[in-house]
Amino acid sequence: MAKDDNLPLFETKSAKGRILFQIYSLLIFVGTCFIFAYRLSHIPAKGEPGRWAWMGLFFSELWFCFYWFVTTVVRWNPIYRNTFKDRLSHRYEKALPGIDIFVCTADPVIEPPVMVINTVLSVMAYDYPPEKLSVYLSDDGCSDLTFYAMLEASRFSKIWLPFCKKFKVEPRSPEAYFRTAVEPLGETVLAKERSTVKMLYEDMKKRIENTTKLGQISEEISKEHKGFNEWILVASRHDHQTILQILIDGRDSEAVDIQGQPLPALVYLAREKRTQYHHHFKAGAMNALIRVSSRISNSPIILNVDCDMYSNNSKSVRDALCFFMDEEKGNEVGFVQFPQAFENLTKNDVHSSSLNVTMQMEMPGFDGNGGPCYIGTGCFHRRETLSGKKYNKNFKEDWKRWSNRSVEKSTRVLEETSKVLASCNYEENTQWGKEIGVKYDSTVEDVLTGLAIQCRGWRSIYFNPERKGFLGVAPTTLLQSLVQHRRWSDGDFQIFASRHCPFVLGYKKIPLKLQLSYCIYPLWAPTSLTTLYYVIVPSLCLLKGISLFPQISNPWVLAFVFVIFLHRAYSLGECIWFGGTFKGWWNDQRMWLYRRITSYFFGLLDYILKQLGFTKSTFFITAKVADDDVSQRYDQEVMEFGTSSPMFTILATLALLNAFCFFGGLKRVIADLETMVWEQFALQILLCGLLVFINLPVYQGLFFRKDVASLPTSVSYQSTIFALLACVIALY
Repeated sequence: MAKDDNLPLFETKSAKGRILFQIYSLLIFVGTCFIFAYRLSHIPAKGEPGRWAWMGLFFSELWFCFYWFVTTVVRWNPIYRNTFKDRLSHRYEKALPGIDIFVCTADPVIEPPVMVINTVLSVMAYDYPPEKLSVYLSDDGCSDLTFYAMLEASRFSKIWLPFCKKFKVEPRSPEAYFRTAVEPLGETVLAKERSTVKMLYEDMKKRIENTTKLGQISEEISKEHKGFNEWILVASRHDHQTILQILIDGRDSEAVDIQGQPLPALVYLAREKRTQYHHHFKAGAMNALIRVSSRISNSPIILNVDCDMYSNNSKSVRDALCFFMDEEKGNEVGFVQFPQAFENLTKNDVHSSSLNVTMQMEMPGFDGNGGPCYIGTGCFHRRETLSGKKYNKNFKEDWKRWSNRSVEKSTRVLEETSKVLASCNYEENTQWGKEIGVKYDSTVEDVLTGLAIQCRGWRSIYFNPERKGFLGVAPTTLLQSLVQHRRWSDGDFQIFASRHCPFVLGYKKIPLKLQLSYCIYPLWAPTSLTTLYYVIVPSLCLLKGISLFPQISNPWVLAFVFVIFLHRAYSLGECIWFGGTFKGWWNDQRMWLYRRITSYFFGLLDYILKQLGFTKSTFFITAKVADDDVSQRYDQEVMEFGTSSPMFTILATLALLNAFCFFGGLKRVIADLETMVWEQFALQILLCGLLVFINLPVYQGLFFRKDVASLPTSVSYQSTIFALLACVIALY
């Protein structure tokens, strides 16, 4: 036993096959050097057609090469972690720290109350001492419907938690469990109790959904809890007082389940909002929770999850604590990030929402370079890091000093005294949102907050267990996906172009390779410009008869073919290795293009307009539910358009532009077969043809589909006019 006490609580392993990746990288680098040599040695003379197009293409390729270098730095040394939860239990079972769990929601329509409470119930049911768990819901929608759902969940938890622990069920979200778990056969104890619990859950779900459809709380329901009286004073979701209700007081000896075991604390919070105060979106909600929880439970570890990301692994808390409580390296850990995964992905991931490569290659690469970024959900934080504390080499956590329950005040008194911590003016003339708490200077507050924590000396850890820790809901329409990436690219570039740039904020504080790793997402926005150039200019030059690539018989063409083939072959192999399919890879290539010419371009425009004072920061909430017909098309992997959007207009315009140029180029080649013109334009025709092929769903949406999810007629007219106009300008 004594020997076991000295063993680490986790291990770190480097990825296998790195030598192959390094050889691949070297070959790509050599091939790229040959491409640049060709570009520099074959620049058209002054006055020769295509000189400026050639130069623009050269600079675009330089940028692509730099961005490839950044992605290579991220992929160079990925590491993977493994925990030893048995060792943790052996040493610390009686001294496990308290855990505060934050669940954030903002709109009862986009984020239905039933979905919210499923996430809440899943984290309440962790395989962890319940008296050491405190669950907080931040409701930025200030909805009495959400509060009612929480009240129902507090009652159902008395049945659900003992059922989960008795039969060790997974996952512990009721909705997910009853939908995915195999129903036991026969008259076993599990079968009988499961049937009873399922019936009780369906009854609760029906009550919540019926109330939600009505849109208001009935007089009968309002008498069930004093908390409903708070909504008498609510003017609107944007103008109301702080509403704080402790639905389950973990200190109360009578707060027990049906088996007499203690229940986790459960707290509902709708922070105060007034029209004259900026509420800072999710970051403001998180900071209010940090303060309120410090008064009520003050646990040393904080987990935050989005309301759609239910716990899929009841051991996740213990996994995270293996890193925080490791005797040798635990004291330097600031946060432990779990991957973002989704349960509603289609087989071939039509919108490329799985983030498989990001979560299974890029994030481990971040970890190998110094630590992953914070991605806003599924993250365990050391409370002190969110309070602005800097890491000190002499720091050693004393877990016993934390008091995770306030014992001297009654529930009502604790509610009243804690409300001031969530008031609008509490943060005035303080460092909240600057040096303390979650940062306010970006729409991607998570990335900036994680970077600041690392710059204060703390280490972050990425942990991707075999059974995913959390499962959420991916966007089911193309527009939702594009809008989500638009917000991410805007916020990430805002960080890069500010004093929080990794090279500025992280100078001499984090390794250079980690600074470079952080650039992979902020550089999405400027990459949109070079991508647009490559999508538009070679095609228009093909239409006009200007060659921008070497002839097919020229040896220089080998460099282009080699780099393109090897780079895409590696991309395909990476996708397949991480569980994807060939068609899924092709969908990923399509979305790679669509995001760069729409989401990231508009993200860049948003940043510029904000800097010029024309617009203000906004926060888009991704819808977590879809209509039945939308869900059906999504399951069938039919791309969903269905509405007009400037992003759809750009997609359709560029798709048509490339179609016109492709057929115009083919006409030129066929007309001049005897003069072997096709040799000059072979690569341009292939590039243009590839863009046409990748845009087949757009052509279907424009001309062939007649359902409500096709592209609107207005988009068809606008895109056709813009594409024809561009072709006419190029020709004349």
